[in-house]
Amino acid sequence: MDNIYIEYIFNVEPKEPGTEILIAELGFAGFESFVENDNGVTAYIQKEEWNTNILENILVLTSEEFAISFTKKEIEQTNWNSEWEKNFEPIQVDGLVSIRAPFHENPNLKYDIVIEPKMSFGTGHHETTHMMVQHLIDLDLENKSTLDMGCGTGILAIFAEMKGAKPLDGIDIDNWCYLNSVENAERNKCKHISFYEGDASLLTNQKYDVIIANINRNILLNDMATYTKCLNENGILLLSGFYKEDIATIDQEVSSHGLSIQNTLERNNWVSLRYLKG
Repeated sequence: MDNIYIEYIFNVEPKEPGTEILIAELGFAGFESFVENDNGVTAYIQKEEWNTNILENILVLTSEEFAISFTKKEIEQTNWNSEWEKNFEPIQVDGLVSIRAPFHENPNLKYDIVIEPKMSFGTGHHETTHMMVQHLIDLDLENKSTLDMGCGTGILAIFAEMKGAKPLDGIDIDNWCYLNSVENAERNKCKHISFYEGDASLLTNQKYDVIIANINRNILLNDMATYTKCLNENGILLLSGFYKEDIATIDQEVSSHGLSIQNTLERNNWVSLRYLKG
């Protein structure tokens, strides 16, 4: 029997950063999929996980900074692959990397990542994915232990393995993302990635040469001490999921842990930063 979902359609003004904050808060409340649009975001939660007070702790809804309205309805589970086929566009980065679904034509670039996005978060923000891939292209990842924090569909961990990184861990708090990452790693014949469902509390006594964190601003700030503690000397920290206006706040927090900024990428006001420890 198909699962029944509750669909919320949110109109957000101004759209950014209101939509980003809303998605982050809804994710913590149990919503498991998000599709952004010109006016805001459509969010889905399984009916069995829903309750009448589900939005009670979504603080951005009562913020004076944003005007957010919504409608909701109950829907039968649709063919998500068909929905993504209509909405998920393939990505090409610097003529070297393609990120596509199985139904897209293979452009025959040096690196070809094939994912089935389903309901996982991580394919909508082309700008942040694009920039993180650009950082990884420039890095020597051979035999570098690597963490993909907030792995989403597993794209970045998969690409890191293609570039020789190992061993690799991917962590996401969302069950659907965890399962989708495992499936996508298998699809790309990855051998060295272990995926885990959870958050930064899983990072006890872990050490990495490279940490990738493409998450939202508030989670990055909250978990930064944990990330930097897990990073080996001369290790690389890659961050994205926030805007140009957030650079000063992010940099202040990262610098306080002894890391120095190495590179900044910007794409449509989204930003990605590369830091060095040591």
